[in-house]
Amino acid sequence: MKTILVTGGAGFIGSHLCEYLLALPAGGNEKVICFDNLFTGSRDNIKHLESNANFEFIEGDIVEMNHNFSLPPLILSGGVDQIYNLACPASPVHYQKNPVATVQANTAGMINVLELAKKHNARILQASTSEVYGDPEIHPQKESYWGNVNPIGPRACYDEGKRVAETLCFDYHREHKVNIRVARIFNTYGPRMARDDGRVVSNFIIQALEGKDITIYGDGSQTRSFAYVSDLVEGLYKLMNSDVVGPVNLGNPGEFSMMELAEKILKITGSKSTIVHKDLPEDDPKQRQPDITLAQETLGWKPEVQLEAGLKKTIEYF
Repeated sequence: MKTILVTGGAGFIGSHLCEYLLALPAGGNEKVICFDNLFTGSRDNIKHLESNANFEFIEGDIVEMNHNFSLPPLILSGGVDQIYNLACPASPVHYQKNPVATVQANTAGMINVLELAKKHNARILQASTSEVYGDPEIHPQKESYWGNVNPIGPRACYDEGKRVAETLCFDYHREHKVNIRVARIFNTYGPRMARDDGRVVSNFIIQALEGKDITIYGDGSQTRSFAYVSDLVEGLYKLMNSDVVGPVNLGNPGEFSMMELAEKILKITGSKSTIVHKDLPEDDPKQRQPDITLAQETLGWKPEVQLEAGLKKTIEYF
């Protein structure tokens, strides 16, 4: 039986990934261990999985995990074969709440997880982010672009933290031959996003459903690309089980302005909310769109869920 560890597995994307792994056609051959400190994750996200004999939840923090990883469940199961490292808050509201802890997750925590992979000869996939590109000066963004990040700004704990996490992955790969995969994840949305997530899709939907003003920062011309969570999870699985090291962009290349997104949500919900504008946060990127040529050519992956269809499912969830 293959043992798969998903750190951050009780979070939004992590819980969908655990569910996907347990539902694979080879079901019964995969044991999924979800490891999460529940800072932004929730037991509610994985409650429906806990009756599955091949699923196990362990509450813990990768920053406090020593490299021996002496947790009995893992030792008893004979180690770990694959690790998906999703353990880091991913929205500005959460990662700026405790910026030092965010940096620690991407440095000390990353080292701990890499040491675990090294010890057990496990393949590890690091969930990196499009934020490594910062406020990009090229558009759309290719994996070869080095980025434009402010190293001392309020977003740096996440942006620079994820850049360092990538550095650590590649250094462990070169120095210790750790079998790594690196995914650069663009904006993702869908059911199980937290109400207080602070990201634009959940913000707009909650505001629209509650009849409150929809808050757009700046003039609304800044753009993002939105991938539905099921598409993203499939991309992570394909990358993990490929021969591609990465980094690989995983996102939906459809590009929408914040005004377009707000108008779509107003139309779908039938809300009478009013759009209001506030000052743009510091270092907020003006454009964000993935070039997914590499994922298409090497993984045979591209997103299938269109924005309107995904928004309807997400709105229904909320």
